[in-house]
Amino acid sequence: MRVDVLVLGGGVVGTALALSLAMKGRSVAMIERGNPGGETSFGNAGLIQSEAVMPYPFPRDPFLLVQYALNLKAEAHYHLRDVFHVAPYLWRYFRASSRAGQLKTAAANVPIFGACLEEHRKLAAAAGVESMLRPGGWMKVFRTQKTFETEAAKTLADLAPFGVEAVMLDRKGIAEREPNISDAAIGGVHFTAPWSLNDPQALTLAYARHFESLGGKIINGNAMTLEERHDGWAVKTTEGIISAPDCVVALGPWAPDLLRPMGYRVPMGVKRGYHVHMRPKGNARLGIPVLDVEHGYVMAPMASGIRLTSGAEFAHRDAPATPRQIDMIEPRAKELLPLEGRVEAVPWMGARPCMPDMLPVMGKAPRHKGLWFNFGHAHHGLTLAGSAARLLSEMITGEAPFTNPAPYALERFG
Repeated sequence: MRVDVLVLGGGVVGTALALSLAMKGRSVAMIERGNPGGETSFGNAGLIQSEAVMPYPFPRDPFLLVQYALNLKAEAHYHLRDVFHVAPYLWRYFRASSRAGQLKTAAANVPIFGACLEEHRKLAAAAGVESMLRPGGWMKVFRTQKTFETEAAKTLADLAPFGVEAVMLDRKGIAEREPNISDAAIGGVHFTAPWSLNDPQALTLAYARHFESLGGKIINGNAMTLEERHDGWAVKTTEGIISAPDCVVALGPWAPDLLRPMGYRVPMGVKRGYHVHMRPKGNARLGIPVLDVEHGYVMAPMASGIRLTSGAEFAHRDAPATPRQIDMIEPRAKELLPLEGRVEAVPWMGARPCMPDMLPVMGKAPRHKGLWFNFGHAHHGLTLAGSAARLLSEMITGEAPFTNPAPYALERFG
């Protein structure tokens, strides 16, 4: 089979790109080993975060770092046996998290986060599922007055230059928006512009169905069999060898495995994360996702229940799951919202592909003709899938890209 473009990876990033290319009239084969959106894209808070231009920095507070080192905080956990494996990435992450580094990343984030809502709206409308995009934003809540006064003010000050829409909330303001949040939350910040989903994988699957309706092919195959040929790229699949002049690597945390033998050093780290769904007690409900700042987790209303998403776990990507963070946050979540037992017996685990500067890698491969990169979207794969799809599809089809792709090039790491 010969197509115009191969897309390796069927997460939300790869699926959105495949759909965008198909909508531009390109023949596309998306190579995926499972179901679209079934790996890293499956587990998230369901947020399309137009406000999230400031990156998550490596913390610099010595007291906080000591707590992290002792695995006392739910928002960060690490495997002692994997320290030397994750240390090189953490050092790069620390260095990139200077104030100057954060502002550099934020400047590069402005165009892609600024486009994220509209690009998802276009794709969802084309797929007939625009109703999946739930308005209302999301909320940070604080449990102590001291944290509220310092962290809320800092958040708003950081985001003010970018025109982010946010509302400071006292206890009464929280109750008006989310009546079932207990008075353990004494203050908050409501980001009003973002959208959320009650089933993130359902959106990916809707994009995949529309992609197929346009003639796109979703084929089971092994991306690691990719090879360069005189006429482009070829990969082995269950339907035989498929080739194309252009190939996009959208493999998330598995991208370095493919690119390392090709001579590319990808300084990616992996932040593993967990989620579990809880049953609301009685008539309790939650309207929008809520971040518990002091305990570092998100509660998000989903079709399967209230999803609790953990903070980051630093371990080898393929190490056995250790959902200790879920055990730590469950009692804290029950303090904020009336919740009963878990829906699933075993928490889900996935791996977020993070570059040291918390910017994705998007654009043309520097040393191989017809090879393109679209990975490393960190905490914002869902958020940036539409923006990335637009940027890559414009570049591949020879259109003028809507923003300068240089800040996202792999070459920035040397």
